[in-house]
Amino acid sequence: MENQELLNQVTAKAQEWLSPAYDAETKAEVKRMLEADDKTELVDSFYKDLEFGTGGLRGIMGAGSNRMNIYTVGAATQGLANYLNKCFAGREGGISVVVGHDCRNNSRKFAEISAAIFSANGIKVYLFDDLRPTPEVSFAIRHLGCQSGINITASHNPREYNGYKAYWDDGAQVLAPHDTAIIDEVNKVKVSDIKFQGNKDLIQIIGEDVDKVYLDKVHGISIDPQVIKRQKNLCIVYTPLHGAGRTLIPRSLKEWGFENVHCVEAQMVKDGNFPTVVSPNPENAEALTMAIDLAKKLDADIVMASDPDADRVGMACKDDKGEWVLINGNQTCLIFLYYIIKNRIATGKMKPTDFIVKTIVTTELIKAVADKNHIEMRDCYTGFKWIAREIRLSEGKQQYIGGGEESYGFLAEDFVRDKDAVSACSLLAEICAWAKDKGKTLYDVLMEIYLEYGFSKEVTVNVVKPGKTGAEEIQQMMAGFRANPPKEIGGSPVALVKDYKTLTATDDQGKSMPLEMPETANVLQFFTEDGTKISVRPSGTEPKIKFYIEVKGQMKCAGCYARANEEAMTKVEAVRKSLGI
Repeated sequence: MENQELLNQVTAKAQEWLSPAYDAETKAEVKRMLEADDKTELVDSFYKDLEFGTGGLRGIMGAGSNRMNIYTVGAATQGLANYLNKCFAGREGGISVVVGHDCRNNSRKFAEISAAIFSANGIKVYLFDDLRPTPEVSFAIRHLGCQSGINITASHNPREYNGYKAYWDDGAQVLAPHDTAIIDEVNKVKVSDIKFQGNKDLIQIIGEDVDKVYLDKVHGISIDPQVIKRQKNLCIVYTPLHGAGRTLIPRSLKEWGFENVHCVEAQMVKDGNFPTVVSPNPENAEALTMAIDLAKKLDADIVMASDPDADRVGMACKDDKGEWVLINGNQTCLIFLYYIIKNRIATGKMKPTDFIVKTIVTTELIKAVADKNHIEMRDCYTGFKWIAREIRLSEGKQQYIGGGEESYGFLAEDFVRDKDAVSACSLLAEICAWAKDKGKTLYDVLMEIYLEYGFSKEVTVNVVKPGKTGAEEIQQMMAGFRANPPKEIGGSPVALVKDYKTLTATDDQGKSMPLEMPETANVLQFFTEDGTKISVRPSGTEPKIKFYIEVKGQMKCAGCYARANEEAMTKVEAVRKSLGI
């Protein structure tokens, strides 16, 4: 009965999309789904409306309320415009926004439609002339004194996806209370309310004028320019994976003084179909195949890759045997913060009020580095809007010097309020130059960190559950962990459970303590007696539940990494078996 009720609901909703308010192409697609014998696509396309998650609006492109198309994008923009006109009514100088986009199919189309809708609502629009990195959109909002901004991107998702990141006046992605208030406005919007006819007088094209200022600011975060001068011939291989990084990352590396940069030419081509990779995600080894092949030919020092909107960076380097290995997201964040702390201290730039930030699911080794060097470290929720919140809270009182998360995002500066592959790639090149100046590689630096601060292994397990039934299964899994939390994981007793939905931490004696966080979140963490940390959370942007596993190990010499890694993986497998994943 429930399934029939759902089918009746989605059918009624889909039939509304056959009205004259929708274009012929959309109506034809909806008609096809309604007439199909298998109603799975119809249900998935209409069973809900796209909502803002940790990364804004994101979904598969196509017709339907749960799809990315000109109507869902239009409703989001109209709702945001309505909210801006309420929040900033009567503002002297009016209201303005930045609109950017990446290389994906329909990205330019969605960006131009959004610009038209904002302008039709009396809002000044700064529209980038072509694709640009996400961090530059964040920068431009602050630089141009705008009240909001959007970027059309689905980040590192597969080619069939697109998305819509909404930003507030601080250049950070929207947080409460604005996020839910915008959703309320969006939910009120009917297709007939969307003002698609723009006012060209209110749309200003921007590009090089912002690029130059942004790149100058990025160059300003270099900690040790002298080491770059000595190692300007560092051999760098870079790929943008067909995305926005191609516009600024090679240029930024050149401005920093690196003269031996080689781009993967086939992947420098803007293409939303991502023809040379299975998925344009620098977290996946496959995405770096062409870059590593080129690096082998050139005997390069470092390989770096950015995702389609150039906010994440992936990297590979040679190990102690000369083999190319990937550096994972936790290791990436660890190396960045280690270098920033160590070299700010060495160059006399570190101040007692400086602080770093990591997310709660990111490696605890970062805390060990911060503690030993007497640097304040803050934990926050997953998503750079939470790191941006920490920057905002301390603005004018304390200096943010870096922060990141395990999913390959890092932010080395405070003039951007989202993860930034432009500055990260540039800083990564400086780290490699610093290591080479000492006769070392990036791999050697990582081994030194493990020897000084302890060894840990981090593995993220993604359990994919697509569609409506998948969403329900994910809810049931979280409910199960809460109702019957594990007493032991991987053979070690659970000593502490943190539930961010109730904001309580409970030890093995049943004693509870409050968790200091800005709001609740659907995240569970289990800490075992042997130092293992398990974090469980449903993804805010994709149909999956994520298990972040961190296990501690022993590593007594630089050459002991392989054995420590092997032992840690045995421990990880025991953890997976305990959790049934």
